[in-house]
Amino acid sequence: MNAPERPAAATVSHLMNTYGRLPIALSHGKGCWVWDTQGRKYLDGLGGIAVNTLGHAHPKLVPALQDQVARLIHSSNYYQVPLQEQLAEKLCAISGLAKAFFCSTGLEANEAALKIARKFGHDRGIERPEIVVYENAFHGRSIATLSATANPKVQAGFGPLVEGFVRVPLNDLAALERVAAERPNVVAVFLETIQGEGGIHPARWEYLRGVRALCDAKGWLLMLDEVQCGLGRTGKWFAHQWAGIVPDVMPLAKGLGSGVPVGAVVVGPKADVFGPGNHGTTFGGNPLAMRAGVETLRIMVEEGLLDNAARVGKRLKDALQRELGGVAGVVEVRGQGLMLGIELARPCGVLLQRAAEAGLMISVTADKVVRLVPPLILSAAEADRIVEILAPLVRTFLAEAA
Repeated sequence: MNAPERPAAATVSHLMNTYGRLPIALSHGKGCWVWDTQGRKYLDGLGGIAVNTLGHAHPKLVPALQDQVARLIHSSNYYQVPLQEQLAEKLCAISGLAKAFFCSTGLEANEAALKIARKFGHDRGIERPEIVVYENAFHGRSIATLSATANPKVQAGFGPLVEGFVRVPLNDLAALERVAAERPNVVAVFLETIQGEGGIHPARWEYLRGVRALCDAKGWLLMLDEVQCGLGRTGKWFAHQWAGIVPDVMPLAKGLGSGVPVGAVVVGPKADVFGPGNHGTTFGGNPLAMRAGVETLRIMVEEGLLDNAARVGKRLKDALQRELGGVAGVVEVRGQGLMLGIELARPCGVLLQRAAEAGLMISVTADKVVRLVPPLILSAAEADRIVEILAPLVRTFLAEAA
């Protein structure tokens, strides 16, 4: 008997249906531009969701990675990995922290942070430690990070969630003080310095200073998720540095490897609680990932990308406010550096497709917020081009509902 005829490849996918993808397949990129398999060109205002720090095909990064691939891609953490020491030293130097653990993703970095908080609490004799988390937070999609996340849509269907989280509103120090007075098992405060997936909501600098002081007074860990907003995106190495504070625990990922998967959790002395066997990873910290991290930080310094993010990001934000600030249906343009959000008064997911058709890559998060997180090499002219494409699309979209 003949085997049954297989359906045409164009109509059947063997991939799980986990993404609402656009009908675009990218082929290659250069700088802040990418091309699809049909030859169409796009300005990358998304940066792989804040991942492609150096853009695409960076002339200094590519040969370094080619060199490393020819030497050693992966080795087990049974053995010393000298490049881990190099990257850890750099991260500690720019953060003021003391130790680093390397993994592969932001989710893993956040999961490690949660384990650190639990271990910290148990070491202090607290049997059921609690961690303060925030409204609109997003920390990942594992069961623990999903429980710390505040989005009911991504939590739906995955209960029961992990216990031990106490949720408060962002930028409300009185709410946190009430938790301090009422919940004796709290051991840590865990927040994104600028909420990304939740809609580009920045923690105010005075709020961060107040949280730091309260954590010090209560003996809690201050854990700042800088997975999306860190590594130069706001114009400083880490967004919390604008507030002049230092956290105890800082998860990182996304832009650390310029597209090569690299995650890290960096800690101060108080949070250095792991010993052998408490945590681990197979792929995290392998030589290729570490070379990507070392070279990314080196190139960022050489090319002044922190200053570029601050300068070009301000230009971009000012232009968006000028073009859209008075438009009915535009709630707010907010963010810092090259991490910006345009909140609209109604869901705007359709803009993802419309922007792509106009030659611009963006994302829409929290249903109503257009998010821009382009490569940190973005030029002033490219920032202007983003506005030229995006502002008319937003105005037209809002006029349709008027």
